[in-house]
Amino acid sequence: MSKAKKISAGEAAALIKDGMTVMIGGFMANGTPEKIVDALVASGAKDLTVICNDAGLPGKGTEKLLQTHQIKKLIASHVGLTPECGRQYSAGELDLELVPQGTLAERIRCGGAGLGGILTPTGIGTIVAEGKRVIEVDGREYLLETPLHADVALLLGHIVDDDGNIRYRGSTRNFNPMMATAADVVIVEAENNVRSGEIGPEYVETPALFVDYIVCGGDE
Repeated sequence: MSKAKKISAGEAAALIKDGMTVMIGGFMANGTPEKIVDALVASGAKDLTVICNDAGLPGKGTEKLLQTHQIKKLIASHVGLTPECGRQYSAGELDLELVPQGTLAERIRCGGAGLGGILTPTGIGTIVAEGKRVIEVDGREYLLETPLHADVALLLGHIVDDDGNIRYRGSTRNFNPMMATAADVVIVEAENNVRSGEIGPEYVETPALFVDYIVCGGDE
């Protein structure tokens, strides 16, 4: 297995082309790779489909991509703390797909595991169910929710070794590990970069197998 390649934030952003689907880790920008997001803003890549837990916060996380109108479609579970998201959606400038948080996590997990989807009771009898298949199991109705997959996943790791193994810090873990499995190309921003083997195997939360590129904290 080859090591993940170290690149700058600018080089990472250059891998993202117009029209791509991008997963961005984080929960209200906690666990979001801000340096890579900033480089993506500077790159000007447009018409992106972004999959993330939320729309960030004003000036943080995914919200910065909304401010520059680089997101064409946003798939998320919570956008209420980002006024710009509501403004763009109301103005018809943004395609927004709201997904219950647990369902969002499971759809991403399915995308990484190669599954055809999940069956969930969440959303039955609501507008969430519109246009979706309803399947009955043992007399109970479930929605079939389909997998999510991305061209590129952008992650944040607290400690990343030279191979690409990742350890997260506290709740920054959130969506990052499952997104690492569900994209063609995975880029991690390392808050701290250490030599191979310095993360004990029992502390590796995302194995290097899933990681293609590392952006070190001080790299531009």
